Amino acid sequence: MPSTDRARREGGHRAVVLATGNEMIAAGALAAGCRFFSGYPITPASEIYAEMMRRLPAAGGVALGAPDEISALSYAVGASLAGARAMTATSGPGWSLMIETAQYALMTETPVVIVVSQRLGPATGGATQSAQGDVLFVAHANSGGYPVPVLCPVDAIDAYAVTIRAFDWAERLRTPVIVLTDKETSKTMEAVPLEALPRPLVGSRPSPADDRPYVPYAIEALEDVPAFAPVGGPHKVTVTGSAHDSRGLLRKNDPETLRQLAHLRAKIEARAEELAWVRERGEREAETLVVSYGSSARACRAAAARLRQEGVAVRLLEVLSLFPVPAGPIAEAARGASRVVVVEENGPGLYARELRAEIPGLPLRRVNAVGRPIDPAEICAEVRR
Repeated sequence: MPSTDRARREGGHRAVVLATGNEMIAAGALAAGCRFFSGYPITPASEIYAEMMRRLPAAGGVALGAPDEISALSYAVGASLAGARAMTATSGPGWSLMIETAQYALMTETPVVIVVSQRLGPATGGATQSAQGDVLFVAHANSGGYPVPVLCPVDAIDAYAVTIRAFDWAERLRTPVIVLTDKETSKTMEAVPLEALPRPLVGSRPSPADDRPYVPYAIEALEDVPAFAPVGGPHKVTVTGSAHDSRGLLRKNDPETLRQLAHLRAKIEARAEELAWVRERGEREAETLVVSYGSSARACRAAAARLRQEGVAVRLLEVLSLFPVPAGPIAEAARGASRVVVVEENGPGLYARELRAEIPGLPLRRVNAVGRPIDPAEICAEVRR
């Protein structure tokens, strides 16, 4: 794919490239200033690995092939602790192996972007079959239920924008952020008008003050984000995955340690409204709201177009920030709806479960499939029912 800056400078014609979601994730990472990537190839995320290996060294970064997924995320976390914007990419089986290191990044407040491209599970599953079965698996894969932001693109343009936002959240909030995509979004090649791509705006990690000693995890309010100093820099930095005090020292049965743990939750939950990202389409007065995410949202768009031709009004809500659950915007979109149909490619309706818990009283219905994309006709049938 040509660089977005060069393509934008071409005059006279609309600059368009053909690209997959995976290629646009890599392009978004580069635009966001990613300077370290480590990975282990796995379907359907392998093109991210290949693109970063090909393009990142030319951008002045480091791209490293790891011997396994445990090492891949560990390398990325280490690079981030040294100050680099870092990313890795995997699928469900690899994520299973990364969970301990992801919790280490959570505990040590290390910014890192983790791309998980879903395929049919569990275990090795079906490497080339579509699925959206990891939505709760990635969000809740830590002891204690601490919130980890999860973003989800619908198409290739979203893949670029979502990755940039993931780096912004990771850097500003000092947290791991997950980009959850799926096989269809990852592998589908489509025309991408470069004028539709957002300009990359990525915040920075808070910096230590020059007028007082550096304390690695010092905060005043629970929702504050502590200043970051890189390992190997001028400040003494203590890092541990154990429960620790503001100095980064292991402390057990200590009020300050418990306060630091409460802070991990508070810094995300206090910004839930700011982090909410949904996209509404269709007739606001329609009685049926269809909620979806990822590639299934595209089936919803096709279903809505068919229904409108039949004179059936429907509104769509595409959720790009899956976690923290954007409960406010979803509840507002559902106001006045007699039914809310949640469309997702897994058997039990995993995100529908989450919405039922977060927004009691939603008149929920589901359309689900396992191992195949959802047919727009199935969505139409549920809306008409």
